[in-house]
Amino acid sequence: MLVAEILAKKGNKVFKILPAKTVMEAVTGMVSFKVGAVMVVDERDAILGIFTERDLSRVLVSRGASVLDSPVGDHMTRNPVPCKASDTVPAVMSLMSRHHFRHMPVFDDKGLCGIVSIRDLVSNSLERAEFEAEMMRAYVTAS
Repeated sequence: MLVAEILAKKGNKVFKILPAKTVMEAVTGMVSFKVGAVMVVDERDAILGIFTERDLSRVLVSRGASVLDSPVGDHMTRNPVPCKASDTVPAVMSLMSRHHFRHMPVFDDKGLCGIVSIRDLVSNSLERAEFEAEMMRAYVTAS
């Protein structure tokens, strides 16, 4: 299965924010959109970085609650590792595992086309495994 198929099922909306917006604005948007990551972009929509729940935890522990009023661009992960919509789910899962992150921007030939989380990929893998097991049971029962 390809990442494009995951995005087709879950949707490809991406929450974006300017780097000068506050960490609190980023977190408020993440809660509102029920996502664990936001892409940080400039005025031309060029990607500068990604800000995730993990980034929030790290910066809160190191700087305290006052960090909520600081620019999200100061705390984002720069140059996030991307994948392509044409990449396979196992390849992307392996990449995420190797680099220890849970959110990955997805690009196609037109640019940013979505974000996938490890949860998206694992859920899809479990659904496929359950489907294949059911098909095997049906095959064995029909024999």
